[in-house]
Amino acid sequence: MNLSIIAGVIGAQELIVILVVVVLLFGGTKIPELMKGLGKGIKEFKNASKEDEPKKESEKLEK
Repeated sequence: MNLSIIAGVIGAQELIVILVVVVLLFGGTKIPELMKGLGKGIKEFKNASKEDEPKKESEKLEK
């Protein structure tokens, strides 16, 4: 789904309500830990995809 479509459907009031619910569920101290874990996961995914690219290129050259 395109982000602009989602942003058009969800307004500022809805985003504020969602953020308040998240803070209530996880607490203010847990959210930075969750974001840190998410950032590490994204970084590992990018590194793994970069490491896989040379293998794909070498496979194309062999064929």
